[in-house]
Amino acid sequence: MELPFEIDLKNKVSVITGAGGVLCSSFAKALARCGAKIAVLDLNKKSADLVAEEINAAGGYAIGVEANVLDVLSLRNAKEKINEKLGSCDILINGAGGNHPKGTTTKEYLFQEDIENNNDDDVITFFDLDPKGIEFVFNLNFLGTLLPSQTFVKDMVDKKDAVIINISSMNAFTPLTKIPAYSGAKAAVSNFTQWLAVHLSRVDVRVNAIAPGFFVTNQNRALLMNDDGSYTERSNKILNATPMRRFGECEELIGTLLWLVDSKASGFVNGVVVPVDGGFSAYSGV
Repeated sequence: MELPFEIDLKNKVSVITGAGGVLCSSFAKALARCGAKIAVLDLNKKSADLVAEEINAAGGYAIGVEANVLDVLSLRNAKEKINEKLGSCDILINGAGGNHPKGTTTKEYLFQEDIENNNDDDVITFFDLDPKGIEFVFNLNFLGTLLPSQTFVKDMVDKKDAVIINISSMNAFTPLTKIPAYSGAKAAVSNFTQWLAVHLSRVDVRVNAIAPGFFVTNQNRALLMNDDGSYTERSNKILNATPMRRFGECEELIGTLLWLVDSKASGFVNGVVVPVDGGFSAYSGV
């Protein structure tokens, strides 16, 4: 990975949830390149270990840690391991999140015939959304940001240059069709980012968020790409609504991440949600 610029994070400890995934693993590698010690947290221990091994092989220092961001005991156990092996947290990146099919409608719009044919198992309307699916999405994204913050921020209070970066989404600015639970949950993450920034402002912990646009990841690949590598119909709609007419590359998030982490560059930036979306959230369609 080639960094757009480097910052000095020597002796800093960064805890990154969801770091076994595509986007947050790139965050972990970038911060490691800047000298930070990295705790790669993921529900899948194997994925966490693989990312940590890549970082260590490149000359960095990282450990893989299994952690469930919805389980307080799991997070406390993770914190104990991290404190023992790396030290206390300086940089927390809340990257764990995702969607669930049970919080997703089949169609973009509701039609009268969908109500009349309510026995069609292939069509999930707004009225068919499973409350448990909605709850799962809200918990994973919102509580999955709040609980790690409660766990790790105690060590960050009044610590020089302590930073929290939450991962929101352009859905928080403009909700996408079909995914009301995910859009609403990410809006909650953005709102919580602002709230927490104010709440922690007197103990010198800055809180900001990055709102990525469309990046091809393991979670959304099947929605965006056909088996032959061509774009799906939904991809074409996305690209038509993205002024830059392409998907983002993971590396294009790194500059914003480094800027927000470095107190010399962004020491007075607090409570903001930065879209990195190729203009998606700014485009009206005309």
